[in-house]
Amino acid sequence: MIKNYLKVAWRNLSKNKGYSAINIGGLALGMAVTLVIGLWMNDELTYNSYFKNKEKIAQVFQSQTFNGNVGTGPAIPLPLEPALRENFGDNFEHIMMSSWTQTSYVKYQEKSISRTGNYMQPNAPELLNLRITKGDKNGLEDVNSIMISESLANAFFGKDDPIGKVLKIRNQYDLMVTAVYEDIPYSNSFNDTDYIIPWEHYVNVTNADWIKNSLDNWQNNSFQMFVQIADNTTFESVTNAIIDVKKKADEEVVQYNPRIFLLPMEDWYLRSNFEQGKQTGGRITYVWLFGIIGAFVLILACINFMNLSTARSEKRAKEVGIRKSIGSQKGQLIYQFLSESFLVVFFAYLLAIVIVLLSLNGFNELARKEISFPWNGLSFWLISIVFVLFTALLAGSYPALYLSSFKPVDVLKGTFKAGKYSGLPRKILVVVQFTVSVAFIIGTFIVMQQINHAKNRPIGYDREGLIQLPTFAEDFEDKTDLMRSEFKKSGAVMEMATSSSPTTRIWSNRSGFTWEGKPEGFQEDFAWTEVSAEYAKTLNLKVVEGRDFSRDYASDSLGVLINVTAKKYLGLENPIGLLLRDTDIEDPDPPLKIIGVVEDMIAQSPYDPVKQALYVYDRSNEFSYYNLRLNPKQSMRQNIAVVERVFKQHFPDIPFEYQFVDEEYGEKFAAEERIGSLSGIFTALAILISCLGLFGLTSYVAEQRTKEIGVRKVLGATVFNVWNMLSKDFMKLVIISCFIAIPISYYVMNGWLQEYPYRVILKWWIFALAMLGAMGITVLTVSFQAIKAAKSNPIKSLRTE
Repeated sequence: MIKNYLKVAWRNLSKNKGYSAINIGGLALGMAVTLVIGLWMNDELTYNSYFKNKEKIAQVFQSQTFNGNVGTGPAIPLPLEPALRENFGDNFEHIMMSSWTQTSYVKYQEKSISRTGNYMQPNAPELLNLRITKGDKNGLEDVNSIMISESLANAFFGKDDPIGKVLKIRNQYDLMVTAVYEDIPYSNSFNDTDYIIPWEHYVNVTNADWIKNSLDNWQNNSFQMFVQIADNTTFESVTNAIIDVKKKADEEVVQYNPRIFLLPMEDWYLRSNFEQGKQTGGRITYVWLFGIIGAFVLILACINFMNLSTARSEKRAKEVGIRKSIGSQKGQLIYQFLSESFLVVFFAYLLAIVIVLLSLNGFNELARKEISFPWNGLSFWLISIVFVLFTALLAGSYPALYLSSFKPVDVLKGTFKAGKYSGLPRKILVVVQFTVSVAFIIGTFIVMQQINHAKNRPIGYDREGLIQLPTFAEDFEDKTDLMRSEFKKSGAVMEMATSSSPTTRIWSNRSGFTWEGKPEGFQEDFAWTEVSAEYAKTLNLKVVEGRDFSRDYASDSLGVLINVTAKKYLGLENPIGLLLRDTDIEDPDPPLKIIGVVEDMIAQSPYDPVKQALYVYDRSNEFSYYNLRLNPKQSMRQNIAVVERVFKQHFPDIPFEYQFVDEEYGEKFAAEERIGSLSGIFTALAILISCLGLFGLTSYVAEQRTKEIGVRKVLGATVFNVWNMLSKDFMKLVIISCFIAIPISYYVMNGWLQEYPYRVILKWWIFALAMLGAMGITVLTVSFQAIKAAKSNPIKSLRTE
């Protein structure tokens, strides 16, 4: 029986090749989109699946309140570790301190490369379940040891055994390799951890006085902590136990209402956004958004199948009538039509797989993923079977029920008519199709507008021709003046300055200041960057009040520049000369004197307000970057080559690395641009699928009304009259779709924009443009068949009369 169903289904498909091609092509596109989105969603939802104890691992976060605004983040104070171990140790299987992931120069013999890694406590391999391929899992017990990834081991040693070899870190410290661990895959936290150095080395060997001074300082939030909770506990119960530990330990921090809590590993990637101390989601929003897009695109493809199948009902009516008259039951006819649906979907799925394979590399590049097709995944193929069956039922159920309901008496007597309202379901489905398509157009347009709105925002400095060189080694100390002179003398560099943070980031925040006129109870919080005298000049950062740093004034070593936002934050008309005093009674720093106000400079998200910032004259000589303003009169390639030559003359053992500031700034838009690009592609495919269905319906309507068109032409109808007759019904449907899609799109996109403090304002013309675009696409799609029918010879269509 099934064989017979499939045989008849194949005959019907091969007999109507044009409609079959449209059906299979439309479904294939829809299924390909759904497949790609499904693979992407799976990659997002299984992030951090590499870690065996994922459901028990968490990072310690804290929320603090500044002037009524609650800020939340993973930075915690160093004394929190002993406090948790001593008072709450039973709640944890592991407590592990960690530095922030940082870049270091790693050298073996004459070879030196740059890699990222962390300082961690000895239980890191156990907590993270690192898969040790060589050496000892307890390799971090020795303060002068290092564990390295397989990729780093291969880069230095190839097939040789790395255990026992000595690597030089930051061109300063000799560390012995005690273990090699398997590279952590891409879609996981710590995937950029190429080395792990003992925490004790960070605290006791690196000679960083600020770390030692932080051992009992509850106000210095400069560290990370990861934990694995005990088996008999939950994240909620442990959080309830430790939430006020900082507040109870130090009376001075009570004013900030610090609250310590655990953020589970499964939330690090997908639910890491917080507003006013409350978890508000994160990338999970985009996961469900694309899931909805994938579902709608598949529905659009299924609608095409339904429309074309029911539109051709009169051609199948006689077949149904004859089958019923010789004893076929309604259920048998339903199975027959579902078999046709299954065959179409099966071929479409095979074509969809080919489309996915051809597009996966490009998709990975656009989405910054490393997704591979799961050929060996049994669960994938089981899901595929369910997917094909579900799609076949979704696409074929309505046509099967509709076609099997015809009465054989009416059909065989020739009195069968589709009925006055038989086309209503098709019209509704077309409206649904174009409502979704128009909504996609509006959504994509608004996303791109928001990105461009932020891109066109004044950033306060000139990023063109500006590069930064990382200086993560002791070799750079006390050579600032020499390198500035050498770079400028080379002719490739106009000016150079150092900074403790990259131009496009804020690495440090400071509080604990008082000043004349400070309001009672005011809780200050400043972005803090230490810079050399030429910083503003190098960045072309405009000084709007007061003056810039000058090497001619020795007193500028205690000077500070503030940005315009900081002036407003301080609430002073004239801040020049104001002294910012340290409130640390036991070990106060000298007061800082404001000498100038500079333009606001975007260093954080371009979608957020600029933070109040202090640019302090670098007295400690602990900078992290050289900032170079290149010569605009020479080519970029020539400038970079000269800068590299000068750099290598003075630092032959350090790899030459540089970053274009404009590219680094562009990375701030990367997530939104990826979303916009993917949305644009999916929107284009949704429109294409809708147009395929519209094209098929138009061609069928034209074929159905061939004689009517012939009569009209004989009676004097023009090409325009015929075109208008065939097009106006579809245009009405699209207009209805637009009026449904516009309010829905406005509501959804306006809600999305509320997440951005700096956002575009929705204008009426955005929706009008989308409406015109949809109408234009409809006209183009319908016109091809309409004009073709209008130009056909009426004699041919009337010859049988």
